[in-house]
Amino acid sequence: MERLMQYIWQHRLWPVAEMTTVDGERVSVIDPGRLNTDSGPDFFNAKLSIGGQMWAGDVEIHVRATDWYRHHHDRDRAYDSVVLHVVGKDDGRVTRPDGRVIPQLRMNCAADFHHHYRALVAGAASELPCHEEIAAMPPVHLRSWIDSLAYERLYAKTGRIERYLTHFSGDWESVCFVTLARSLGFGTNSEPFERLALSVPLKFLCKHSDSQLSLEALLFGQAGLLDSVAETDPYITLLKREYAFLAHKFSLPKPGCLGWKMSRMRPANFPHRRIAFLALMAFGGFRMMSRIVGLRKAEDVAKLFNAELIGYWSSHYTFNSQLDGSRAVALGRNAVDVLTINTVVPLLHAYGSATGDSMLCDVAVGMLQEMRAESNSVVTLFGKHGLKCDDAFTSQAVLQLRREYCEPRKCLYCRIGHRMLSKRVKSR
Repeated sequence: MERLMQYIWQHRLWPVAEMTTVDGERVSVIDPGRLNTDSGPDFFNAKLSIGGQMWAGDVEIHVRATDWYRHHHDRDRAYDSVVLHVVGKDDGRVTRPDGRVIPQLRMNCAADFHHHYRALVAGAASELPCHEEIAAMPPVHLRSWIDSLAYERLYAKTGRIERYLTHFSGDWESVCFVTLARSLGFGTNSEPFERLALSVPLKFLCKHSDSQLSLEALLFGQAGLLDSVAETDPYITLLKREYAFLAHKFSLPKPGCLGWKMSRMRPANFPHRRIAFLALMAFGGFRMMSRIVGLRKAEDVAKLFNAELIGYWSSHYTFNSQLDGSRAVALGRNAVDVLTINTVVPLLHAYGSATGDSMLCDVAVGMLQEMRAESNSVVTLFGKHGLKCDDAFTSQAVLQLRREYCEPRKCLYCRIGHRMLSKRVKSR
């Protein structure tokens, strides 16, 4: 409730005619102030006219006026600068430590507005309670929100890459290796893949880049996938022996349980073949970043990942589990699209940002706009309610909307939810 009141105050959704203190003094808001997400008053540096007198100071918001005392604000000097107390229920006056009364304003929110807010927030995790607003939203406003969401998602990925860059002291190939590994988790196993890549320094892999067996031994061993597998095949025996030798040679500590997820998953999506693909990418030396910065079109990315698994993994899903027929191609078209979106595009954008090359940033965004939209339950859900995804740029925006706003129920921070609630306030 208090969060909703803060939202109404911040966005000036309260009818101006009703803005008077409990003592009958007219209140005009020149500037509602800056929302404070830390300790102290809710809004800093507000500018108000109260009873014809100008005030500059802070604003505190409570559901009940007596919360001021329950929260011990009357003894906290950080609240001496409060010039207005906004409350849902006026159940008492509040004073500063010197006994001076603080002007108090009662926020009258209609019951149906609270009902609509609760319905919006409660339903966000399942369907789309705002679907009627999506359909009614002017295209220019919806497009603006989609663009913001797509860039927000891209900047979040770029931020992760920048943290990798600091971790690896500017080594872009190591950053690329970890980014690729994380992407190979395809969401479900992204975290285990990232921890695996971080546990095996790329320089160790490069020392044995002429041996596919050594590369696979290092990655499968660090992944913990050799621990319980029975030696029913000469290849598995070789892997275990090679890993024992290399782990001792490089003094590699085991990362512990990485938390691989394989339940209710098709064998083709198990991490084994993807780890084998990661090893294949390091065979002959890992120089993927140098190739990525030279890409200009999404259609050129397929060549980067166009590889066939060799040896044992050309005919197996997992250890001791053989494929039905020949499936040597490591990645299908959908998987390549995912790697383009989650590896190539963010790396290009991050490299362009780090080097001041705005053209590379534009190339990264252009790739998303060239590519077909992703096919998943989130894209289907929004498409059913009128938000069609014509390209990957839009489908990335929709994923950001769902994951960062709908699922955590941050409807107040979503432009669609804001528009819906604003209309409820103004029409009451």
